[in-house]
Amino acid sequence: MRLPGAPQPPRSCLDLARSPTTAVELDAMRAAAWHRHGVAALAVADIVDPWLRQAVINEASRRWGRRHGGGQHGR
Repeated sequence: MRLPGAPQPPRSCLDLARSPTTAVELDAMRAAAWHRHGVAALAVADIVDPWLRQAVINEASRRWGRRHGGGQHGR
């Protein structure tokens, strides 16, 4: 039982009562990161231009190393 006006319990990834993040919520988080922090979170598979997709892969690999797993995005 919670008292009226009591703070919410802390959120955790172990909270089994919370449903998984939806695609709409995830897109809203990406938009917020872009607007607030200038950070663009792009799914490589969503980039349709092959040249641009490879440029993003190259830059991410240069900064953080090659990915382990995930295949070659259908190529």
